[in-house]
Amino acid sequence: MRYDADRKAETRSRVLAEAARAIREVGPDGISVAEVMSAVGLTHGGFYAHFASKDALVAAALDRMFDDMRERFARSTDGHGAAEGLARYIEFYLSPRHRDARGTGCPLPALSADLPRLGPEARARYGAGVAALTERLAGHIARLGRTPAGPLAASVVAELVGALALARAVADPAQSDAILAASRTTLMLRLGLETST
Repeated sequence: MRYDADRKAETRSRVLAEAARAIREVGPDGISVAEVMSAVGLTHGGFYAHFASKDALVAAALDRMFDDMRERFARSTDGHGAAEGLARYIEFYLSPRHRDARGTGCPLPALSADLPRLGPEARARYGAGVAALTERLAGHIARLGRTPAGPLAASVVAELVGALALARAVADPAQSDAILAASRTTLMLRLGLETST
């Protein structure tokens, strides 16, 4: 019996990973349950053993994306002081590598235009993801002695997400790089952080 439960959990995790990637790439309206299931080697019929509906899949995939984002934040900041950790996260977030990693990057810029058209469950989970990132940033900002940390962190989130979304949207690579570089520099200066850019 335990084998079946473990296998079901592992299968659900694979489906969520693929759904998260696909949603980041093409948006929640652009994914097909059949394509997600096929990508992980399963049939469409097996979907309902894990999710009640496509909306439930999207909501659960949002949770997975925000779990991934939390882990990425920890990789940038753990073991570093507040200033260095925050600088490392900003440098990662506003990097060409993150810009080009649409399928694995932060879901906030990838989905901000789509979420207003989705149901309340997906919007609530997206809002929880925004709040969690804001809280993590506020903790680092507070340790820098910058107050009020919460509103400043909310502004930083808005600039990170907006800059990355714009950098992904423009066609000219030089313009895209310039958007990222300008926002990195401005945020570092505003927060009093050292910058290597």
